[in-house]
Amino acid sequence: MFQFNQLSQNIIYTTFTTFMKVKSPLLYLLFFTVSLNTSIVVNARVKLPSLFTNNMVLQQKSDVAIWGWAQEAANVSVVTSWDNKHYNTKTDSKGNWKLKVNTPAAGGPYNITISDGSAVVLKNVLIGEVWLCSGQSNMEMPMKGYNGQPVLGSNMAILKSKNKNIRLFTVAHSGKTEPQQDVAGTWEEASPETVANFSATGYYFARLLNETLGVPIGMINTSFGGSSIETWMTPSSLQPFDNVKIPKKGESISLYRSPAVLYNGMLAPIAGYGIKGSLWYQGEGNYDKPDEYEKLFPAMVKEWRSLWNIGDFPFYYAQIAPYNYTIFTPGNWATKYNSAYLRDAQRKALQTIPNSGMAVLLDIGEENLIHPANKEAGGTRLAYLALAKTYGLKGFGAASPSVDSITVKGSTAILTFKDAANGLTSFGKPISHFEIAGFDKKFYPAKAAINKAVVSVSAPEVKEPVAVRYAFKDFVVGDLFSTEGLPVSSFRTDDW
Repeated sequence: MFQFNQLSQNIIYTTFTTFMKVKSPLLYLLFFTVSLNTSIVVNARVKLPSLFTNNMVLQQKSDVAIWGWAQEAANVSVVTSWDNKHYNTKTDSKGNWKLKVNTPAAGGPYNITISDGSAVVLKNVLIGEVWLCSGQSNMEMPMKGYNGQPVLGSNMAILKSKNKNIRLFTVAHSGKTEPQQDVAGTWEEASPETVANFSATGYYFARLLNETLGVPIGMINTSFGGSSIETWMTPSSLQPFDNVKIPKKGESISLYRSPAVLYNGMLAPIAGYGIKGSLWYQGEGNYDKPDEYEKLFPAMVKEWRSLWNIGDFPFYYAQIAPYNYTIFTPGNWATKYNSAYLRDAQRKALQTIPNSGMAVLLDIGEENLIHPANKEAGGTRLAYLALAKTYGLKGFGAASPSVDSITVKGSTAILTFKDAANGLTSFGKPISHFEIAGFDKKFYPAKAAINKAVVSVSAPEVKEPVAVRYAFKDFVVGDLFSTEGLPVSSFRTDDW
């Protein structure tokens, strides 16, 4: 039995009422034929995921995937206006189809025509650099801020944000126990109305890339406030973790806590869309389990790269900012509820995640607000990493300095730092966050002196230093920087 959609019904009704005015068996037969053919054509129209719409950005100089649905065994053609090349494929038994098209250097706007006999034309398509941004509320936090929680300087940035060469796509919240095929969302050109509601971290990143590279930038934001890292991981990548329980179909779930549900609802449907790299701002939701996070984080990145199947694409992440997490655990304080341990897990991930970089936010945290207002710092520092490591720009500071080695001379620990070509500085302020310990593992406040990219640390209570820690507290404001203004991460040289 034929299934007619609303458009088909309207066409058939109009045709029928017209033919009824002329009483002829031949015209009745013609009416039936026209109606049947019309309904088949209308119903056969190719369907596309919401990522493939007007205003989208495709990754330049790549073979990018385009996919969708049509009738079973239908022939689907794709024509790209930048080279008028024709691509053809056929749907499978479930009506799925997928192919790859070759994109040129950045430019546009272009059109893409997709047809299975009835054409869909995507207009105002740009070719440029596409980045995925994900995480929890600090990535999700829009330029306009949260209710009662501002983003510094955002009003002027929003006012000046109109830019046809920055395109934004926000994935609507969705948590599922099974992988989905599509998400809700639409590509929009940057304007005050659209930027106000887009990720502040993501927008500041995009703005600097667009200004510096001079090419269109597309940003896809798939974030969920409060989410733990497990929610963004596949069931297969979570199998090695015995204490992680994957919810089954039909079971009740927490959208931001149940493992795999945000992967199923907000990541699986967009996996494979052509991107240059990914940004990540998450960790607050796992602050009380840093040892586990140290293993989960690299496992997630490895799985994401497997899903996209384009190699070890750039993965840049924001280290969580200091904050007084004790308010989350009243009467239940434990040593590792100090979020410095989670920051340290993120710092160590630089050694285990290839082609990665970490934007340090040790100087912008707010003691009683988990959402730092200075979102421009995070977006800008992530952009520095991309511009230097991915796009090869030189002559500026990109990565925060980090400890390279520790040696002991008498009662003084000598720390050398890398990524500090022009030396370290405290900008004239006292350095107050170093601690030093001996064999008894008791840490004492230490004096620190800077000599170019070397810091000497000592304390009268420690005659034989064994370990040094810097800013290793739940809430702290960093006071050690590169001369370019990039803060040194909190760190420890011990594993106690």
